[in-house]
Amino acid sequence: IRGTAAPAEKITLFVGTNQRVTTAAENGTFRFRFRAPWAPGRYPIALEVPRDPIVRIELGRFRVRGLRLYAVGDVNLGDRPGTAIATYGARYPWLSVAPVVRAADIAIANLECSVSTRGYPVPGKQYTFRGKPSSLRAMASYAGVDVITLANNHTLDYGRLAFADTLSYAHEYGMKTIGGGRNLDVARRPALFRLGGIRVALLGYSDVRPFGFDAGPTWSGTAPAFPSYISSDVRRAKNRGADVVVVYFHWGVERTFSPDSRQRSLAAVAFDSGATVVLGAHPHVLQPIEQPHRRRLVAWSLGNFVFGANSPGTERTGILRMRLGHAGILGYALRRARIGGVFGIQPTLLY
Repeated sequence: IRGTAAPAEKITLFVGTNQRVTTAAENGTFRFRFRAPWAPGRYPIALEVPRDPIVRIELGRFRVRGLRLYAVGDVNLGDRPGTAIATYGARYPWLSVAPVVRAADIAIANLECSVSTRGYPVPGKQYTFRGKPSSLRAMASYAGVDVITLANNHTLDYGRLAFADTLSYAHEYGMKTIGGGRNLDVARRPALFRLGGIRVALLGYSDVRPFGFDAGPTWSGTAPAFPSYISSDVRRAKNRGADVVVVYFHWGVERTFSPDSRQRSLAAVAFDSGATVVLGAHPHVLQPIEQPHRRRLVAWSLGNFVFGANSPGTERTGILRMRLGHAGILGYALRRARIGGVFGIQPTLLY
C-alpha cells in the first residue's frame, strides 16, 4: 500500500486487528508491505495519521479464502470416450463439468490411458486405451485440469514410446504429471504449487501394477505403491516446506463400494508420514469420503469421470471440491454428477 503524507509523519496501517507503523520519507511518500492473514475471512484495511483530529482512511476489505483443490476420478480419452470425441469434438466430455473444474486453483484427475499416435497394444492385456493429443489439450485448456496422475494400470497400454508421448503432450499443454516419469526418481517426484502463500505437493502411486509397468532406475513407468516409497516421499515433501501434501492412489477392487484393508493400510502410511489429503481411483465406483482427523481427508474412490459406465454404480460420479489452508482441510463437498450422453461417457452435473 503506497501513499503520501507530510514529511516524517507517522502512518499506521490496520489489517483486521493487526497494525504496522511506518514513517513518511522527506518527500512525504510511504509504502507498506504486509503478509495476508492465514485464516480465511474478510479483513478491514485502514490507514491512520495522528493529527488533530486523527485522520482515518478506510481502504475497504481484504478477502482471504481457502485454496480450492478439486479432484475427479478416472478419465479415459480412448475407447468409447474416443469415439464420442471423434464424433462431437474434444470438448464434448467436459461440456457440463468444465465450468466447475475451471474454478479450481488446482484441479487433478487420473488419466487412465496413453496419449499418442504411436505404439502398439501390450500383448495379452484385456483392455488397452489410447487417446489423441487433441483430447488431452482440451482437457487442459477447456476443462481446466492442472495435474494428472499417471500411476495406474493403463498409461503404458501402448508401450513406453506412447508413454513418453503422454508425458510430453501433458507438459506441452501446461499440465503437471505425477506418479509416472522417465525413471523411478522422476515418477516419485511431486508436482509443486505455491498459491496464496500455501505450498502444495502432489504425489501419485499405483497399487494395480501390470507386469512391466513399474518405473525403474533407468526406464520409464509408474510409481509403485510401496510403503517405503510413500513414507519417504511424503516426509521429504514436508521437510522441504510443503504445507499440504496430497497423495493420489490407484488401488482397491473394481466395483466394490467400500475400501479394503490394503487401501486402509496405504492411507495410514501416507497420513502417518504427514499427508493431508489421500485420493483414490480404480474401483470405477464412488467409495466413502471420510475425515480421519479434523484437518485431513480421504476419498477412497472417486469412481469414473470421463469413462464408459457399463454396470450399476459406475455411472455415479462427482467433483470433490476441497478448501485448504496451511493447517489442512477447511471444508469439502462432492458436486455430484451422472455419466450419460449419447455414448454414455459424459459426466453431467446433477445440480
